[in-house]
Amino acid sequence: MGRILAIDYGTKRTGLAVTDPLRIIATALDTVSSSDLLTYLKSYTSKETVDEFVIGMPRTLKNEDSATAPLVREFIVKLKEAFPEKPVHEADERFTSSIAQRAMIEGGMKKKDRQVKGNVDKVSAVLILQAFMDSR
Repeated sequence: MGRILAIDYGTKRTGLAVTDPLRIIATALDTVSSSDLLTYLKSYTSKETVDEFVIGMPRTLKNEDSATAPLVREFIVKLKEAFPEKPVHEADERFTSSIAQRAMIEGGMKKKDRQVKGNVDKVSAVLILQAFMDSR
C-alpha cells in the first residue's frame, strides 16, 4: 500500500503532507515553491510509493470557488497529466489556515516559527490530509 500525498496549493508556495505507508498517520512533508512543485513531486514519487493525491480546493463560505480556485484547477490538470495512473481527489480546504494557526499556538510553537508562512502551509496540508483520511 502506497502513501497518500496532500497538497495545499498556493500562488507562491505549496504545503505538502503525506501519510505513512500504512496510511495511519498524516505528517507534514515540506513547503515548495509552487513553480517547482511538479518537479518536486516527480522526484519524491521516484523515491517513495505514492498511490494517490488529495488537493485542497479553496471555497468561499457560500461553497463557491474562491478567487484562487481556477489556479488550483489548472494545477490539477497538470498533476493528472504528470501522474495519469494516480487518482487526484479534491478536498474542501475552508478554514485550514486559521485552524493551522490555532493548532500551532495550542501546540506551543513559538511566535517566530508561526510567522514562517511555509509552516502554516505544511500544517494546512496535514489538516487537509487528515480530514480526507477521516472521511474514508
